Amino acid sequence: MKIKEVIVVEGRDDTAAIKRAVNADTIETGGSAINQKTIEKIRLAQSKRGVIIFTDPDYQGERIRKIISKAVPGCKHAFITQADGTKKDDIGVENASVETIIRALSDVRTEMAESAGEITADDMLAYRLTSGADSKERRIKLGESLGIGYANAKQMLSRLNAFQISREEFLKAIEALDQEEGKS
Repeated sequence: MKIKEVIVVEGRDDTAAIKRAVNADTIETGGSAINQKTIEKIRLAQSKRGVIIFTDPDYQGERIRKIISKAVPGCKHAFITQADGTKKDDIGVENASVETIIRALSDVRTEMAESAGEITADDMLAYRLTSGADSKERRIKLGESLGIGYANAKQMLSRLNAFQISREEFLKAIEALDQEEGKS
């Protein structure tokens, strides 16, 4: 599988994992100490070929994702779950299987400028995605289902709208989540 866009990863091991799974070029951020020179490389790649941000499913990965998204608007995003990226208590893209990486790159989402989206804070409350004993678990499952990764309630609302998840797609995912919970 050949990827046209340049994939932004955190380090060498992530690049190796990506190259095992697909034919693609990468830019490494060098971990969380992302500098202006790297941002400029990412901007150039975005203008020429497009960029897919594929960082680790942890706090630092999310921090890097936000820095790049703010500096280079319109990037695509690939996500893996913490479970899919964990090996012996180490979380990272480098631990994901070839199948997981291919699936994540097949399900990329493009971030759009934030707008008053179709999903609201009231929806988050009504569908038990915030302020409930099971809200974190529901957000984890919703993020997996929609391919947008895990986020806290405020970030989840922002992602739902930034990735232009339609109300219909959101409600369908909520219905599937409710059905799954009803079976357990």
